[in-house]
Amino acid sequence: MGDEIKKILYVEDEPDIQKVAKLALEHVGGFEVMVCGSGPEAIKNGPAFEPDMILLDVMMPGMDGPATLEALRKIDSLVNTPAVFLTAKVLPTEIQRYKELGALDVIAKPFDPMALSDQVRAVWDKR
Repeated sequence: MGDEIKKILYVEDEPDIQKVAKLALEHVGGFEVMVCGSGPEAIKNGPAFEPDMILLDVMMPGMDGPATLEALRKIDSLVNTPAVFLTAKVLPTEIQRYKELGALDVIAKPFDPMALSDQVRAVWDKR
């Protein structure tokens, strides 16, 4: 794993949030972003992208963020890829549960598009 974060796999079912986050991460942060609209899509397409970090929405229809992360962790190339949940549910008990599931941290939604890249870098730097 390199010292710099370049590629982010972003799993989010809401098209408007996808657009805002992708724009923010690419144009403000300079990251290369692959957006997947569902857990199964991330499992299918994520490994070939070889992301440095995985950003996951928690609340998604069908396969939610925690279930998606669990499935991604079963893929050899993604076992140790740092993961961060984006969620409106940021009670300390919930954050603790996400960390127990293997997330590095949690970024609260709604997020500030101009600050998102800095938040992602801050999490990356603490890992």
